[in-house]
Amino acid sequence: MGVDHTELEEVPADAVGRRVACDGERATVRYVGPVPPTAGLWLGVEWDHPERGKHDGSHGGVQYFTCRHPKGGSFVRPAKVSFGVDFLTAVHQVYQTDTEEVLTDASSEKLSWLGISERSYENLPTVLLTRSEVNGPGADGEIRRTTPNVKYLDLSRTLLCCWEDVSAVSQQLDHLENLQLSNTRLRLPADVSAHLQAFSSLRVLALNSCDITWSQILQCAPMWPQLENLSVEANDIRELQRPDGVLQTLRSLSLASNPLLQLTVLSVAALPRLEQLSLANTGLSDLRFDDAAPGAPTAMFPSLTSLNLDQNNITEWGVVDELAKLPRLVKLSCRGNRLVSSDGNPRTANQLLIAKLGQLVFLNSCEIQAEDRRGAELDYIKMFGEEWLKAGGGNEPSSQFTCRHPRYLSLINKYGAPEEGELKKPEPFALKNQLLKITFVFPDDAERKPIEKKLPASMLVQKVKGLLYRLLKVPAADLQLSYTSMKMVGTEFEIDSDQKTLEFYSIEDGDQVLVRW
Repeated sequence: MGVDHTELEEVPADAVGRRVACDGERATVRYVGPVPPTAGLWLGVEWDHPERGKHDGSHGGVQYFTCRHPKGGSFVRPAKVSFGVDFLTAVHQVYQTDTEEVLTDASSEKLSWLGISERSYENLPTVLLTRSEVNGPGADGEIRRTTPNVKYLDLSRTLLCCWEDVSAVSQQLDHLENLQLSNTRLRLPADVSAHLQAFSSLRVLALNSCDITWSQILQCAPMWPQLENLSVEANDIRELQRPDGVLQTLRSLSLASNPLLQLTVLSVAALPRLEQLSLANTGLSDLRFDDAAPGAPTAMFPSLTSLNLDQNNITEWGVVDELAKLPRLVKLSCRGNRLVSSDGNPRTANQLLIAKLGQLVFLNSCEIQAEDRRGAELDYIKMFGEEWLKAGGGNEPSSQFTCRHPRYLSLINKYGAPEEGELKKPEPFALKNQLLKITFVFPDDAERKPIEKKLPASMLVQKVKGLLYRLLKVPAADLQLSYTSMKMVGTEFEIDSDQKTLEFYSIEDGDQVLVRW
């Protein structure tokens, strides 16, 4: 019941900690050795996707290795896994100079030499090795001699296991500006200072789904002295710390799809050049800039022009008033939040956003036209005019009113005070006020005529599919829905959750829903 020496020869001496590919999945080797009572050599691996595993690294009461997830581990035979190939071998596999084009392993799309005058590795400005089995740099200096002009490099979902190996690749690419490393698992460098020159030209870095914390990112950040764009989405990042002395050149940061502790969000507010920030799908419900009074500019996020707050838990209009304190904010995306107007109409809610944010130029990817802004601001004056009068009217209403409506006085100065006959009475949140006229179209069935229906904005997608089942006699489970908006002609938005409402997807009156099965 010993270990076969042939099997030992198949396994690298430094196998523990190495990355492997197995049946299309990625894993990290945590154990090499026997697992009694079975004969032969086993590899204990921790899968990137825990659902692929079976246990926590134990067998027969013996703990051979540990996993972060209780079902994230497995034992596999060495013959079942690949430890990968070096960088240039992967390049040769993907870019073959003796053919016009070559199929990638990942899809049926063709990689071509379009736009490159001479088909040679030396002229490649972009190298896409996504999902390949790159495990390291290979022979010293060969990358510099073979692919010296690469500016964009995608090593996402490869078998690289440590930052030292990434550095050994990038230090041979003097022109490298954009590096994609998403879906990798990289050990932190033992000495960050040893890699300062390796990424000296790097401007864009993606580390999405890398199982990395914010503190680990800050630990690595000195390696990227010129970084301008950083994406660290879906890393289960919870707590943010101040990036003191690092990341000071950042212009764009995406923290989307991380369950952030909202009290720590302002830790990145002092980044001096940050222009674009995504906090989409982070569980955010509140954002406060307490350094500034209502209507006054905050010193936080001094350069921020674009903010994405999609798919969060924002319900209070006071958060929007806080956003108005950002002195340079011109682009806001706020889809999928529960910001509701008194009449329950999503269009009215958008008007309130426009009226409260005087500098905004784009809302939810749509440019705000001058007539739309004028209409929204005049309606805002009328909508809250009665409340203004009750608060004392004039130029000095109560402080409570000013806190709730910081822009109101500036709007009166712009358009004049409302006449009593113009004041809008708050409408109750009623079904009739939130009915949407929706046209269902069937792009894969040219003979089927469009169907027009009036539906409440609060209607669940599940109920919409039930309605379509009755109309089409097609099982609801087979229906795939998306929609198009008159505001963004040519763009199709996926409707991917049965438990969300039409309002959640920002579907508005007059939109088309595309139905496929």
